[in-house]
Amino acid sequence: MKTFSIYTLLVVSALAVTAVLVTFDVSAAEVDKLVEECSYCHGKDGASSEPKIPTIGGASEYFLSDAMLVYKDKARPCVEVEYPAGPEKGSKTDMCKEAAKLSEDQIDELAKFYSSKPFVRAKQDFDAAKAEKGQKIHEHHCEKCHGDGGSSKEDDAGILAGQWMPYLEHTFKEYTSGERDMPKKMKPKVEKLDAAEIDALINYYGSQQ
Repeated sequence: MKTFSIYTLLVVSALAVTAVLVTFDVSAAEVDKLVEECSYCHGKDGASSEPKIPTIGGASEYFLSDAMLVYKDKARPCVEVEYPAGPEKGSKTDMCKEAAKLSEDQIDELAKFYSSKPFVRAKQDFDAAKAEKGQKIHEHHCEKCHGDGGSSKEDDAGILAGQWMPYLEHTFKEYTSGERDMPKKMKPKVEKLDAAEIDALINYYGSQQ
């Protein structure tokens, strides 16, 4: 049976600690690089300036990590978009391709980073009359899961208030067409809404600037 001296154990422990520290430094550098790459579409700190690309800064860690894992599994539509900025500007990609490049640990770190940033509400045109109607629809159908008028991150359900309206419009189309699965609690509520009511909801969320 082999025995180890105190000196040997101390050396092994020191090497293990050093390895952990080096891994942390490399991981931090990787996260910085990943954040830079994400910014080409989602903007600095996740504040999108592109109406078809959602703002992700300020959402909850759970919501962000879950969304990326779903994309990684190709369990929701992978909409192709052009890079609006960065070295690949003009070329196309989609979130399934981007999520496939990430490990679960990298996804967790990205979710942690973006969750720590403020949600920046989009400045956009909206119909005030529709927004007023949409507020009542939200309060009746949506407030329970999307609290504070759709602005709460604590619900782990995504921030709707101030999100880009073209992005919301496309998302609702995915839900109502059956392309994208709806959460069990959400499905019966959305199915009760007609196109005009959904449009009113989108205007309500867009009105919160």
